[in-house]
Amino acid sequence: MIPIPKKGTPEREAMIKEHRECVDSMKGVAGFSVLKCETPGDTTVVTGGVHEHPDLKRVLLRMRGESPKGKLIVICTKVDAEWRIGRLSGIRGVPPEFVGDKIYTDEQEIQHDIFLMRLDELPETAGMPEHFDEGWKRKDDNWPVT
Repeated sequence: MIPIPKKGTPEREAMIKEHRECVDSMKGVAGFSVLKCETPGDTTVVTGGVHEHPDLKRVLLRMRGESPKGKLIVICTKVDAEWRIGRLSGIRGVPPEFVGDKIYTDEQEIQHDIFLMRLDELPETAGMPEHFDEGWKRKDDNWPVT
């Protein structure tokens, strides 16, 4: 399998640039997809992103496959107005904790910052077969201690 592109490599920089362009083109669209709108904010014609960038697609799939413990998420603090980054505890019933004090007023910008943070945290060997385990949904896993 192909490793996650290392910091400072042209492949990693191209992937980050593609993600940034997708974020910019999705401004004004509810929700978020890693795709480029032909006309910013208009999803009638979408291209690029995960459809045309194999490194970006691979990295996003591996990020999504990681355990929920410690995963960065978007938390809406004021409906359609403010968002913050949070980190999941990985234990059912335990609420996420805020990461930093930054408050976002743009639903799309927070997505790019989370992508960059998760990319920095993702080990180069993430998703490799030798690191496979049965997953986080085992019957005896992730229950609160009582």
